[in-house]
Amino acid sequence: MKLNNTSQYAIRILAYIADHKEKTLFSATELSNELIIPYKFLTKIMTELVKANFIESIRGREGGFKLKKSAAEIKVDDILNIFNDSIKDEECILGIGFCNGMCKCALHDQWMEPKLLMQKMFRESSLQDIAGRGCKI
Repeated sequence: MKLNNTSQYAIRILAYIADHKEKTLFSATELSNELIIPYKFLTKIMTELVKANFIESIRGREGGFKLKKSAAEIKVDDILNIFNDSIKDEECILGIGFCNGMCKCALHDQWMEPKLLMQKMFRESSLQDIAGRGCKI
């Protein structure tokens, strides 16, 4: 199980902004350079984050991006849902497609417990929980 690049980058961008409370606005160039995310890819992600009301975009020479909600309000699962990257209940770990108790793959029963734990972690973890822990972003 691996998150797609878009979701990984979005989480890193938001966590970086949340982690740097002393700064009010962040330019796309700064975020791209600091997080080593291709500029064009970052701007596309930022557009989606603005549409989702997680980020506010301030235009102009002194403009930039800032969190629109508090870091405690933004859950990792909310970010994943924007990019359709959350763990679906009936998604098969082997990529076979639909997988549930009636029609299951070879790993279905073993996958249930870790899948539920991951879903819970994504639902309960906020940006506040993951930002500022001294870990790399």
